[in-house]
Amino acid sequence: MTTTTNTYKMSDRERANLKKAANYNSIQSMSEIWPLAAQRFGQTVALHDPHSKAEVILSYHDLNQQIQEFASGLQELGVVATNPETDLPPRVALFADNSPRWMVADQGIITAGAADVVRSATADPEELFYILTNSGSSSLVVENLALLRKFGDRLQDRTLHLIVLLSDEEPDSENSLPIVNFSQVLAKGSERPLTLSQQNRDTLATLLYTSGTTGKPKGVMLTHGNLLYQIDTLGAVIQPSPGDCVLSILPTWHTFGRTGEYFFLSQGCSVAYTSIRHFKNDLKEFKPLYMTSVPRIWESVYEGIQKQLAGQPANKQKLAKFFFSSSENYIEARRIVRGLTLDLEPPSASEKFIANLKSIALWPIHALGDRLVYQKIREATGGRFKLAISGGGSLATHLENFFEILGLELIVGYGLTETSPVLTARHFWENLRRSAGKPIPGTELRVVDPQTRQPLPVGDRGLVLARGPQIMTGYYQNPEATAKAIDSEGWFDTGDLGLITPNNDLILTGRAKDTIVLTNGENIEPQPIEDACVRSIYIDQIMLVGQDQKFLGALIVPNLDNLDKWAVEQNLAESIAGLDLNSKPVQDLFRQELNRFVKDRPGYRPDDRIGPFTLISEPFSMENGTMTQTLKIKRPVVMERYRDMINGMFD
Repeated sequence: MTTTTNTYKMSDRERANLKKAANYNSIQSMSEIWPLAAQRFGQTVALHDPHSKAEVILSYHDLNQQIQEFASGLQELGVVATNPETDLPPRVALFADNSPRWMVADQGIITAGAADVVRSATADPEELFYILTNSGSSSLVVENLALLRKFGDRLQDRTLHLIVLLSDEEPDSENSLPIVNFSQVLAKGSERPLTLSQQNRDTLATLLYTSGTTGKPKGVMLTHGNLLYQIDTLGAVIQPSPGDCVLSILPTWHTFGRTGEYFFLSQGCSVAYTSIRHFKNDLKEFKPLYMTSVPRIWESVYEGIQKQLAGQPANKQKLAKFFFSSSENYIEARRIVRGLTLDLEPPSASEKFIANLKSIALWPIHALGDRLVYQKIREATGGRFKLAISGGGSLATHLENFFEILGLELIVGYGLTETSPVLTARHFWENLRRSAGKPIPGTELRVVDPQTRQPLPVGDRGLVLARGPQIMTGYYQNPEATAKAIDSEGWFDTGDLGLITPNNDLILTGRAKDTIVLTNGENIEPQPIEDACVRSIYIDQIMLVGQDQKFLGALIVPNLDNLDKWAVEQNLAESIAGLDLNSKPVQDLFRQELNRFVKDRPGYRPDDRIGPFTLISEPFSMENGTMTQTLKIKRPVVMERYRDMINGMFD
């Protein structure tokens, strides 16, 4: 029996690609990258923010200088001289969003000898305060005064050594807290040399807080070695050149956006910041070659193109549909010829022969469609696009097909915050659609039986475990959660179900954990939201769905007694037996209930909102196999039983 327990061995092509990449294998800390990058890339543009109040362009020389000055300024202001209560570096909370100053602050904090604790400036202030307190942060860096004011008087109760504004605003004169702004920190740093910190690959670099099943976020502890491993190995997957334009749209405080930006900067690329609002225009303006992204971005692009096509005259719409239909048949045949299908058994010689004939016959139509339709669509992306790495969830099949037809290369990567984040990635020269790709160099994957934890044969579906240099050291001050996530042999429980093919490609098939990952990359813990919803007198049971969707959905078992009383009061029916659960009044009632109870929940975020829902008459129970003996819903069982219904909600 062949089991999936071996480390994936690099191909000759991956090995050659790593040799081409700018190499940082010999360094011990993240702070060593920036002086080396400044030497190698000098006046090449590193960061460009065209949408700030005053446009910002930093060369690699400028970026390194500001990082060194920010770090030295923090040292001068005594940030790293504080006495932490543990043997970890001092923690400095960084609550801000994408900008060159975020990168300067992030790496400045780490270069100064501290570890930063990052989160978005738009997060709920209650969550930010919890993270600040739980992490034991001795200092705080915030985006601006507006965010600082959201904390109210609560910061007065914290012993904060220093507060830094990333803006150049002057602190409130009546504020008694020790506050300086960004430029003041740089000015302090320019007056003194930087004191080098004793850091190595085992030193804590950052805490990233991720959702927990109780609703309280957990602090993922990532070391310099975790982050450097990604920089050391991603060159096997993608090979940018100095000066290549990279469009940055993912949050830099999110592990995927952050590590992706580190990698591209380590290779001398020019990173331009954009947002959903400016994305389409910036594609044309900057003509990027690369991006890190999440599926929702490509859904948005797809929807925009479909909307434009729908606005064309009927004859042009008909022609476009013909080309896309023919090209879809062409690429599916081409995949068979190239051996890029998900079948565990390779196609037979006759299947390859037939597919080859089909691809030859369809090629002229595909080429004509490219000249008349697809090329014009590609021009809307700037016309120079090489590829994008998409993470944070799987790409839907129709998106995979659509962008392959257009000739826009999307390679999918897979990982988690706890794995800093990349575990696997596809290669553009071997882009197996609907897979999560192969392990990146040095990473081990194992598929085990979820109950027995025994390794399973190649091709069998089970729980995916991972081991490698990118695995976190644990959850901050949470040994119980750490022990549950990482076993004594160093295997990390991803919580995902999947299988590994004979060619070492990972195929994900579902979630073992309850966490729902939306296509914008947000992780949603369903239990707290479900608990809020069942407070409604009309909702007896509810289960959230929405893995790899744009928004949450729900299966709802209504409280028939209360719904019966409501129907009588509304003169809709004499009893529940005569009530149509799909009628507009009933649907409106449940929409109002969902909106009310979800929004009233403490810590509500827009991504918590429930979109489509379906009312089902059969309750979840032990008798029908949908609940455990402890009366917990068996989510995988319910997902399978109502698969068509759930798919229909999102169609």
